[in-house]
Amino acid sequence: MIRNPRNLLWLVPMLLFAVSPLWQPPLAAFLTPRGGYNPKLAQPQEETSMQDFILDTVVMTITTNGKEEWQINANRAYTQGNEHEIALDEVSAVYIGTEKEPINIESRKGLYATDKRHLVLTDHAKVVKPLRNQVLLSERLEYDDGGKMLVSPGKVTILAPDMKLNAGRMDYNFSTEGYEFSNRVKVNL
Repeated sequence: MIRNPRNLLWLVPMLLFAVSPLWQPPLAAFLTPRGGYNPKLAQPQEETSMQDFILDTVVMTITTNGKEEWQINANRAYTQGNEHEIALDEVSAVYIGTEKEPINIESRKGLYATDKRHLVLTDHAKVVKPLRNQVLLSERLEYDDGGKMLVSPGKVTILAPDMKLNAGRMDYNFSTEGYEFSNRVKVNL
């Protein structure tokens, strides 16, 4: 008979070692990582400088050669995944330059490309020249600040006190204040 039961304690590791062929394979299978190895996950992710945002009541100013030309107001401005495009809701743009007559442009939706300085207005776009009492209506207007061109790729209607003009595509040059129309121009005087 063993006088001290602590001496039997050395038998526990010996017993575990002796029966290891029975318990080692299931334990190894349980501890094996699942899903394999993906080297792309081991590499650090590149961080982009783009920050998504949503802003309420926004005012943007377009300047050319240090002179303010346009002030664009929007009820809401937000990004949509492209770092160079800002989507706008309820847009109201005003020409604030002193060289030409004032021009007001309104639409329900808009998109401003910061890299191209290109403003696209959609959904009931309206241009008002208050000094000439003219209103231009279109579903889509595109303003290119580099070329100072306002383009309506679809149908356009111009209303004045004694005239109504319906046409297809319209190009308006802000530098020369000249219009160019295509696709059947109809004028009612």
